[in-house]
Amino acid sequence: MIADILGSLNVEPMVKGSDYKPTDPGPQPERTSYHDGDFVPDVTKLDLRELYLVENPADAAKYKKMKQKTPARLGSGRAGARYKTLTMLRFRADHAAAQDAVFSQVSEDFAKENGLVAVQTRCKDKDEYLTRPDHGRCFDEENAKIIKNAISGTPRVQVVIGDGLSSAACQANAMDCLAAIKDGLKARGIELGKTLFVRYCRVGAGDAVGDITGCELVCMLVGERPGLVTDKSMSAYITYKPHTGVPEAARTVVSNIHAQGTPAVEAGAHIAELIDRILKKKVSGVGLHLEGSK
Repeated sequence: MIADILGSLNVEPMVKGSDYKPTDPGPQPERTSYHDGDFVPDVTKLDLRELYLVENPADAAKYKKMKQKTPARLGSGRAGARYKTLTMLRFRADHAAAQDAVFSQVSEDFAKENGLVAVQTRCKDKDEYLTRPDHGRCFDEENAKIIKNAISGTPRVQVVIGDGLSSAACQANAMDCLAAIKDGLKARGIELGKTLFVRYCRVGAGDAVGDITGCELVCMLVGERPGLVTDKSMSAYITYKPHTGVPEAARTVVSNIHAQGTPAVEAGAHIAELIDRILKKKVSGVGLHLEGSK
């Protein structure tokens, strides 16, 4: 019904700042087939879109067709009033992966190997990062000086890569996404300078970068809080005229950048187009959508 209504209005629903698209599995590693009762050496190899554990279903074919549209835990079956053992094991495995993504660190060599300028927020370690979000949004004098010395002049577009709440997402997607952004902006005559890598990074750190560099636009690629579908989801937060205290509504966001969502290279091309549009309109976030509706 919703799709029919939106279709009649000739508009597509929006997911934050990005165009809506159904989840695309993309290239995936070989999955393990499963029949109820089989021994599975590694439950994480099972594709949730294929895993259907309901006994004596009324219409298994239609249910399985629906499951192909989402990795949500549908049709997980039950043992009496409880989940089945396989369902519980998979839940615990995915939950463990999410925890690992939050508490793990991006490699110490990540910035150097990829030609990034490495800085750190006021957080001294991961524990402080998780308990003091405000410290993850700003820099001390030493790191502010590193940023100022590394970024010459006043950049028009400043890209920042942050570890965020998923180091795994940053390492899996950031560099491919950055390469596509650079290519897309270069084709539009927009050159990028040095890219920053911020450890213990919150989204607001991009605003502090705006204060320090005076850039016209900041684009932050940051690992998102992991869930039970993937521990490698990254988002891009694009802010025009970034500064400390900018409202969240002023950000344009492209979310769900990962292998099962929007692939990093495809997201990068879309981000480059968004940056170009924002620079022309001189507004981001909600204001950009209002400009587009005129």
